[in-house]
Amino acid sequence: MKVIEVKRQIAARPEAVWAMLTDPSRLVAGGLGVTRLEGRIAAGQRIRLESTTAPGRCFTLTVTSAEPPHRMVWTSGTPLIFNGTRTFTLTSTAGGTEFHMAEVYRGLMQPLIWRSMPDMQPGFDRFGDGVKQLAEGL
Repeated sequence: MKVIEVKRQIAARPEAVWAMLTDPSRLVAGGLGVTRLEGRIAAGQRIRLESTTAPGRCFTLTVTSAEPPHRMVWTSGTPLIFNGTRTFTLTSTAGGTEFHMAEVYRGLMQPLIWRSMPDMQPGFDRFGDGVKQLAEGL
């Protein structure tokens, strides 16, 4: 199992951060590293995402859980073989929101596939910084 994560303190309410995270056009236009996103970001929906981290590759994800405005989970891949689970957690704080995004990679092929994957941490950092900037600009 491998984990990549990012945390940011955001001076905005969880509802404002949630509204941004569930708006595909804002995620694409916001300089977060998302270059294309199709579909509705809601529980049970499938979305298609392209990013600067893996140019030319389209990821099909399922929004497996959405508990506004606190938690959302996206999953992709094949159970047992190789899969990723990305969890967004928004925790209310005195100054606004703690944003936490973590992706866990699992499966029998994970050690082999992991070696061929690009470094995802810079993309996570860019996303976290962008979410902070966009949400605080509301």
